Amino acid sequence: MTDTEQFEAFMKAYQNMVFTTAVRLLANEAEAEDVSQEVFLKAYERYAELKSSPTVGGWLKTVTRNLCLNHLTRYRARWRFFSEMAPDREDEDSMPEWAAPDTHEQQVATGDHRQLLEGVLQKLPPGQRVPLVLYHFEELSYEEIAAKLRVSLSKVKTDIHRGREALRRKLKLKLAGEEEWGGLDGAESPCLT
Repeated sequence: MTDTEQFEAFMKAYQNMVFTTAVRLLANEAEAEDVSQEVFLKAYERYAELKSSPTVGGWLKTVTRNLCLNHLTRYRARWRFFSEMAPDREDEDSMPEWAAPDTHEQQVATGDHRQLLEGVLQKLPPGQRVPLVLYHFEELSYEEIAAKLRVSLSKVKTDIHRGREALRRKLKLKLAGEEEWGGLDGAESPCLT
C-alpha cells in the first residue's frame, strides 16, 4: 500500500470524528467541511510522524478544536451581537440530565433525544454554543475553555449558564410543540429535569 493509499485509509478512519467535532463547534456544515479539509492538510504534512502515533485521534481532535476556535474568533463581534439578543436569565435552575436507557425503546428514544439536543444546540448563538460544546462534549474545564477562547473565567461560567438556560428553553418549546411527546413539559421529558 502506497503512502497516498495509507493516508486515504487514515482519513476515512477519522473523517467522521473530525467533521462531527467541527459541526458541533461551528454549527455550519459548509464551514465544518472547510475546517475538516484544513485539519487533514495539516495531518498530511505530518503524516510520517502521525501514522505510528498512538495519540493520533487526540491530536486530530485538538487541531480540529483549535482551528474551529480560530475560525470563530474571527467572528467574535458577531458573538457579541447574538449574545446581546439572548435573554439574560430564566427562573428555573435545573440542568439537563441523561439517564441510561433500560429497553430498546428507551435506547431509540435516547438517540432521538440526542439528535434533538444537537439540532437545538446548533441554533444557539456561537457565544453560548461553543463553551457548552467545549465543556459537555469535549470535556474541557472552565479554565481550559477560558484559555482557549481568551476570555475570563467568569465569562465562561456566565456563557455556559446562559447557554444551558437557552438550550433548556428551546428544548421545552420544541418538545411542547411535537405531537409525539403529547405536549409534555420539560420536567416530565426524559432529557430534561
